[in-house]
Amino acid sequence: MGAYVAGTFDTKGAELHYVAELVARGHPVVTVDLSTTGKSSDVDVSAAEVAAHHPDGADAVFTGDRGSAVAAMATAFERFLVGRDVDGIIGLGGSGGTALITPAMRALPVGVPKLMVSTVASGDVSPYVDATDIAMFPSVTDVAGLNRISRQVLANAAHALLGAVTHPAPPAEDKPAVALSMFGVTTPCVTAVAEQLSADYDPLVFHATGTGGRAMEKLVDDGLVRAVLDITTTEVCDLIAGGVMSAGEQRLDAIARTEVPYVGSCGALDMVNFGALDTVAPQYRDRNLYVHNPQVTLMRTSAAECRRIAAFIAAKLNACRGPVRFLLPTGGVSMLDAPGQPFYDPEVDAVLFDTLESQLRQTADRQVLRVPHNVNDPEFAAALIAAFRDVARQEAR
Repeated sequence: MGAYVAGTFDTKGAELHYVAELVARGHPVVTVDLSTTGKSSDVDVSAAEVAAHHPDGADAVFTGDRGSAVAAMATAFERFLVGRDVDGIIGLGGSGGTALITPAMRALPVGVPKLMVSTVASGDVSPYVDATDIAMFPSVTDVAGLNRISRQVLANAAHALLGAVTHPAPPAEDKPAVALSMFGVTTPCVTAVAEQLSADYDPLVFHATGTGGRAMEKLVDDGLVRAVLDITTTEVCDLIAGGVMSAGEQRLDAIARTEVPYVGSCGALDMVNFGALDTVAPQYRDRNLYVHNPQVTLMRTSAAECRRIAAFIAAKLNACRGPVRFLLPTGGVSMLDAPGQPFYDPEVDAVLFDTLESQLRQTADRQVLRVPHNVNDPEFAAALIAAFRDVARQEAR
């Protein structure tokens, strides 16, 4: 147990020891050296000990080539850290150190305090944070010595970690957590479902923006979610058609791995997300485009895209051994896919529904259900709740 202070002690030893001393005033500390030179300093865990956790041994880390050594040490540190009783972790580094430390942080469960003091923390940090709760802390000056600025910044970071590890969140009601996926155009449905479940469950709502889907599935992998109501599977549209909110090829894999009870639907499968209108790729300029706001342009999915989207979802769900219900809202899959709205296209929706129904291999535990309502109609929310109760009962047997 303890708060871990990690970094390359051969080049940033003074700063790391300074942070460790501040944290140690209120909590036990474990210092971990991630130096790739093989030289270790006065630490609790040496670089050689960490490097030995690489699948190919320490020699794969200490190659003499900085690029390959940093990548290999990142792998070793992740394997070293996973499964340990970590109260919290803080890392210091530039771009290389940030890339070295954050993969191990991402592998820790959500809720374990993670703070990365970095020279790149004020830019695009998505490659480092991804779908986790890493707090990126801008170093202001380079992490290259102690001075009047770095001392204050590092002290603030150290005290932030100390506060997190010594003052845990107040205990919440002991209700099982249920994950739900939502978009603005499926909000009425998800809100209604969450409200109906809240008496018995703790609803966790994730914004289906790519990061949201990955975050939801990380919690599933971490065992923190009892069941999933994946009402808004729209991230698959962006994967298939090259939009900006894809959750990647791994979307739905956690459902199969964990066998978590799953109720899914076609929420917002009528749209692909792009940035501002002038960022839409030339080949899509003559498509049915809808300016959601100045920063977001939506494109109506075509029949061909819906066929591929449905095939992707069906293939993923066919790999699931846990209970699965997938509901088809035949009255429309979003607010924009309703009579009089710009994406209303029952013929294209029919391609989506028919492909899902034909390609998903149905069993007693894996079923596709047609519901003659729009996804945001109260009747569809009621159907989702009924399907959820069904899979929850099966899991309890």
